[in-house]
Amino acid sequence: MRHVTMRFDGSRLELLDQRLLPGKVEYFRAGSYRDVVYAIKEMVVRGAPAIGAAAAYGLCLAAVEYRHLPTGEFQQKFAVALAELAATRPTAVNLVWALKRLESIADAFTGAPADLAGVLEAEADAIARQDAEANRAMGQHGNEVIPQGARILTICNTGSLATVEWGTALGVVRTAHSDGKDIHVFACETRPRLQGASLTMFELTEEQIPATLVVDSVAATLMNQGKVDVVLVGADRIAANGDTANKIGTFMLSELAARFDIPFYVVAPLSTIDDNVRDGSEIVIEERSGREVTHIQGVLVTPPGVDVYNPAFDVTPAENITGIITEQGILRPPLDREIARVKGGQ
Repeated sequence: MRHVTMRFDGSRLELLDQRLLPGKVEYFRAGSYRDVVYAIKEMVVRGAPAIGAAAAYGLCLAAVEYRHLPTGEFQQKFAVALAELAATRPTAVNLVWALKRLESIADAFTGAPADLAGVLEAEADAIARQDAEANRAMGQHGNEVIPQGARILTICNTGSLATVEWGTALGVVRTAHSDGKDIHVFACETRPRLQGASLTMFELTEEQIPATLVVDSVAATLMNQGKVDVVLVGADRIAANGDTANKIGTFMLSELAARFDIPFYVVAPLSTIDDNVRDGSEIVIEERSGREVTHIQGVLVTPPGVDVYNPAFDVTPAENITGIITEQGILRPPLDREIARVKGGQ
């Protein structure tokens, strides 16, 4: 993708404002951790890996802001910043995973507060670099299950915009396209925020990858007509047994794929696997404002005051998943054993 999702210069984090795409390409400039809190909550930046990296840089900004304070006061304010960043979105595990990496470094640091910011920035840079490397590796592993001429169905946005670089599920698409496989993508529009229509189609169009936009409810028709060869989705949190939380509508696609015997793959880095969560019933599902459903681009499209249920994610059971494509290879059923193996080896 031509545009960088995020960039950090030590005192400011610039985030490609995904609320404005595809109409405008503008960067949101976060000069404090509070700006990053806002950016994550309001989905200036979204996608589990990207949120994790952004939160890490947000904590760096807190360290910069408080670097002149006495150690005790610095630690108190730093803890508040960490808690506020961690509370921005509850479902994506990469957020807390990245913050814990920086927190452990801060806890072990014995120098002056003024010197901590640079150490944290180095770790945040490592998180960003490792995400990009993992995405490339997932693309290569995932390419193994994409046949020549494959018709691929996906939901939400799982490309460069959802990560630091390259993408997860859309990264596999990108790799297959680069490999000359003559693929075609069916992108679900992804109500209510239309990430598929606005963001995935933005990326696919920029890279000239053949694609067709469909409303979410067309997925069943496409599968019934034999027009889908494989389903690729991302993940926001994967439980120890393989149950996977992802954008609302993913569970529906997995049920359809099972009905029509179509391979269904989750593409996510190992950092998205939360082996402290036994199964999907323990995953906290974020519920967002009903305004996302009642309004489209600020325009009310329902009667005023209607009741809305707007969960941002749902949980796909492990038995519906053909495999989980990670940077270390493809995990196949039984997923609980495979997850225990790879997480135990970290």
